[in-house]
Amino acid sequence: MAQAVIVGKQRRTGMTGNEAVAYAVKQADVDVIAAYPITPQTIIVERLADYVNNGELNASYVPVESEHSALSACIGASIAGARVFTASSSQGLALMWEMLWIASALRTTIVMALANRALSAPINIHCSHDDAYACRDTGWIQFFAENVQEAYDLTLMAFRVSEDKRVLFPSIINLDGFILSHGLEPLYVLSDEAVREFLPPKDPVFHIDPAKPITFNPLVLFDYYFEFKKVQAEAFKNAYPTILEVFKEYEKISGRKYAPVKSFGMEDAEVAVVVLGSSAGTARYVARQLREKGERVGVVSLTLYRPFPARELVEALSGVKAVVVMDRSYSFGSPGAQLFMDVAAAFINEAERPLLINAIYGLGGRDLMPEHVREAFKLAQDVAKTGKVIEREVWLGVR
Repeated sequence: MAQAVIVGKQRRTGMTGNEAVAYAVKQADVDVIAAYPITPQTIIVERLADYVNNGELNASYVPVESEHSALSACIGASIAGARVFTASSSQGLALMWEMLWIASALRTTIVMALANRALSAPINIHCSHDDAYACRDTGWIQFFAENVQEAYDLTLMAFRVSEDKRVLFPSIINLDGFILSHGLEPLYVLSDEAVREFLPPKDPVFHIDPAKPITFNPLVLFDYYFEFKKVQAEAFKNAYPTILEVFKEYEKISGRKYAPVKSFGMEDAEVAVVVLGSSAGTARYVARQLREKGERVGVVSLTLYRPFPARELVEALSGVKAVVVMDRSYSFGSPGAQLFMDVAAAFINEAERPLLINAIYGLGGRDLMPEHVREAFKLAQDVAKTGKVIEREVWLGVR
């Protein structure tokens, strides 16, 4: 995020990522919260339970018996016209998987916080991006927060984007489990009045009305299913320009500038790393040190993961000789992990494209240390110097 110019009567406070998301949801004045606890997102729904219990938020709080039921309740509430929120992680999201597809195809406007966590086995409650990647093809918009401030801001913007009548798709805000979800950081929060102006009450397209019954999710076979998916695919493209508009509007009330792609040191970089989430700060810290020594290195991080900002990413990496794409996950049997494949696909038809290396790092909460990023830059510099990729996949920090 660019250097912020604080606008209006914002309050500086300290919150964890989970608390910041919950506070944003409270200010968004949601109507329905479906809650099923799973580490490390549990604090989000606990704080929301406190807000509802204390009378600070007038919402229906629905404690369900599973994550599958949580998203099912959200779908019903959303098509009934409610502003809806839920949160999940890892295996919980996996249990939602069937309903993820239905939520997007029914054009619901659910917002979900996903405290990223590794998928079992073995059981691990710490951060990987397995869960975010696992739902990348389900038709949900996906944002990645780099810090607690972004977790708060993106939650508010996600409601605005999802409920825009040009979009009408659900959104996920990813925040790295325990790193951001439990990390206490200073942040600025908007006044309730500013949020109400930015995010007025939901104006739903459809209402469930017993007097005028209609059918959602009917049986459609080969006669219309293909056409339905084409329409859904075209509609999803509308999300991107709307997200850009919302980013600009949010900047006016907050002073905080957002973009799908963030660049550091890319104006003259020969090599770069591409990264998602909280690791971007560590990557920039190392890049700044190396640039002070005269090394032409840069960092590109993504705030928006779906729809994938391919054009902006290609422009950001224009002229770079070698790129290390860093994935906090692994795709078994694939020619590359998930972000690596996205980046490679973005360049597939470009006349000039960098050589790519895929770095697997940080699985199950393993810290990304500065020396790991230095190793990534060294790999890219060696590839840029020789013009050859000897080892396309490397694992950083594994013993």
